[in-house]
Amino acid sequence: MHTPGKILIVEDDAPLRLLIARALSDYGYTPVGVGTAAEMRPLLDDGGFQLIVLDIMLPGTNGLDITRWIRTRTDVPIIIISARGQESDRIVGLEIGADDYLSKPFGPAELIARIRAVLRRASGTVTPGSAPKEIRFDGWCLDTARRELFAPDGTQVILSGAEYDLLMTLVDTAQRVVSRDYLLEQSRERLAGVSDRSIDVLISRLRSKLGGYDGGKELIKTVRGAGYMFMSAVERR
Repeated sequence: MHTPGKILIVEDDAPLRLLIARALSDYGYTPVGVGTAAEMRPLLDDGGFQLIVLDIMLPGTNGLDITRWIRTRTDVPIIIISARGQESDRIVGLEIGADDYLSKPFGPAELIARIRAVLRRASGTVTPGSAPKEIRFDGWCLDTARRELFAPDGTQVILSGAEYDLLMTLVDTAQRVVSRDYLLEQSRERLAGVSDRSIDVLISRLRSKLGGYDGGKELIKTVRGAGYMFMSAVERR
């Protein structure tokens, strides 16, 4: 189980921000609340946050643009909260790098459950000696202890928690066809409340990140009517 730490709340509705902060405090977290992107940026640069709870509808820079900005700098988990609960909005949020999406109104218990689930996935549950420390395929390297991906030229490729979990599932089932339902199940409910369309979104994000290097786009093949296949042979060390 993870140890509760600092969580950044970016929400312009002051009463709601206070309610979220109180809920987090009740469960042992240290909340830090701000109302705009301008207030958030210097705090994020200082680091030390376990997770960000981020509203979409903010004054000035909106939450989706903030998510894009955050993802160019760090893989800190992000839960988007929004009164806009359409599936298309959820997919956009996941596509640009959020780890979960929670529609308003929501109760404190659900928020805490989502936070715990995201942090559990982000921290991993690897027991020393029980799993390989490195997984290699076509020049790529997955450091499972640090949950980091390195390209063939040694460049680290930043993955969100959901992207990492999905890539690990694909690697574990390499050279076999796996269905969307199976991939969604193996993501361990990170995408709770979202249809299997979310898997397509995450696959697209992985292809985009892998595709910046020779052969990357061919690593994940779509098998029409069946699902996906990770094409490369995998070496574990």
